[in-house]
Amino acid sequence: MRGKGKEGEKNMEMSGEKIKLLRPSMDYAEDIMKYRQEFLANNPDEDMGGTGNLKDCEKAEDWLLYVEALKRPETCPEGLVDSDTYLAVRESDNKIVGIIEFRHHIDHPILGLWGGHIGYCVRPCERRKGYAKEMLRQNLVNCQKRGLSRVMITCSETNIASEKTILSGGGKYEKTVWSEELRTYMKRFWIAL
Repeated sequence: MRGKGKEGEKNMEMSGEKIKLLRPSMDYAEDIMKYRQEFLANNPDEDMGGTGNLKDCEKAEDWLLYVEALKRPETCPEGLVDSDTYLAVRESDNKIVGIIEFRHHIDHPILGLWGGHIGYCVRPCERRKGYAKEMLRQNLVNCQKRGLSRVMITCSETNIASEKTILSGGGKYEKTVWSEELRTYMKRFWIAL
């Protein structure tokens, strides 16, 4: 897959809007916390896939330190794997529409079974606009640049929207597995890069 522009700043048109994936920074601190609050107000039990511990952070600075630590194996918190997190920012108004994470490997008991290389979520008020598909497309370029030849991505068996996003990115269904942690069945897909 080919992107345009610098790594982490690729964009593409969808539904008349363009987004770019950017590294989280204090420039977006206020919108990061609005993003978090929107999820909590919409459904406090909803999984905010790809955002790490954002749900538990009271300040953007805490979350930014967390995602920065995740970038390198030597600073990654114990029990997690190193990863890159990106804000999906709409160019027209500089608003965060989603967050997506790329885990550098899945040599981990949860990620290797049902977590996968990529986690993402789209802001509740921005869903059904094609952003998830474009976020995935751009992040697959990041995975390829990192040297991966394929990635595993998963979704709950009841999450039809996420399944459609995965399929649009070239996902090939492998199997369905049980997640004891989530108490649900998860569909596993592989995307060749």
